[in-house]
Amino acid sequence: MVAISKTPLPGHARLWQEVQPGDFIDGYAVQSPLSPRAAADLGLTLPNWGQALLKLRNRIVAPLGLKTDVSDQGADAIFPVVHEDAQELILGTNDRHLDFRICVMQEAGRIHMATWVHRNNLLGRFYLMAVMPFHVLIVRDSMRRIARHSAPIASGPRGQ
Repeated sequence: MVAISKTPLPGHARLWQEVQPGDFIDGYAVQSPLSPRAAADLGLTLPNWGQALLKLRNRIVAPLGLKTDVSDQGADAIFPVVHEDAQELILGTNDRHLDFRICVMQEAGRIHMATWVHRNNLLGRFYLMAVMPFHVLIVRDSMRRIARHSAPIASGPRGQ
């Protein structure tokens, strides 16, 4: 069984510079030797059900003028890289309704993943409430995939 901890992002993470009173921020961690980039590449590659949810989200929010581009490049990308170094990768963007970032951080053999959201208006508040149940499912699934990829491979029958 994969052990996913709901835990705050380490206090020295660069993402904390963005957080203001009243903002949403969550955090999860799993044992993993992966780099932040490798963990993000693995964790943010959505399974089919996640891709279907993203397509549905894009159809719903497009008439509202919200970003729907799914590339990782350019000003209109949904997950552009904001910061990257050997310990921390931050992706995200600012939009009319909310600003968000996803932080993937390697520390002491653990991958931490946190999502920060600053709601800019009432639409941002409603949007966050609507996506929260799906957000939790997607993040926990991402962390499970990172942990499973990082687990040692058994060398024989029954792990002997």
